[in-house]
This record gives sequence, C-alpha cells and structure tokens, in this order.
Amino acid sequence: MPRLNGVIETILYTADMGRARAFFEQVMGLTAHVADHRFTAYPVGTNMLLLFAQGETLETVELPDGMGTIPPHDGGGRQHIALAIPEDELAAWEAQLAAHEVAIEGRTHWPKGAESLYFRDPDGHLLEVVTPGIWPNH
Repeated sequence: MPRLNGVIETILYTADMGRARAFFEQVMGLTAHVADHRFTAYPVGTNMLLLFAQGETLETVELPDGMGTIPPHDGGGRQHIALAIPEDELAAWEAQLAAHEVAIEGRTHWPKGAESLYFRDPDGHLLEVVTPGIWPNH
C-alpha cells in the first residue's frame, strides 16, 4: 500500500470572507500566507488551514502557466476542526477567547490527560483546541 505522510490542508467554507479573516487573524492569531477574494490560506504548524468563500469553488480552476487544474469542491453545514496546543497554553486560550467574547461551548477531559475547549467561528463551525494526549500522534 502506498504511504500517506499527513494531512496537508484542512478547508472551511465561509459565507463572509472578511468576517472569517477577522476571526482567524484577531481571535486565533493566524497570519495569512496568501489570500484573494475567494480564499485565504493560513499556515498552522506543518499544515494549512484554507478558508473558501461559499460558492466560489463550484467551477474547475485553470491555473496559470500550464500548472494544471483544480476540480470543483464545496462544503456546507457546520464543520469541525481540532487545533493542537501545548498543555501550558490552555489557560491562555481560555483568556484569549474570553477577551474576544467567544463562548466556550464545551470542555472535555480525555482519559490520557488531554483537555479540549470547544467554540464556534462566525460561520458556526465547531473549533477545538486540544492539549497533547488525545491521539497517538498528539
């Protein structure tokens, strides 16, 4: 079986790119690597978090200079992503969310010691920050 080395991109779809960018930059502290009217790419660790404007990915994209194409894709509904944080930064994340009036909707204490905080972005996606110990690779 060919090997997989990891997940490179995680995608969320947004109804309002400006509002989503404000949240991910001001609340989550991310800096865009590249952005245009239809998407924003944020480096997160060794991965990329991509935000796409809803309805902007329904047609095949022809890339410049003969690079190829990207087939159509889309997503709807409330999606979920989990973001890895160090154990000693859990309280700082609670304070960051409180400072931006982002409600913590849930908290989980996992059997191997990890702890998760759950909250929503402006599009209603469920975001999670989680300390080490939830999975074998984190």
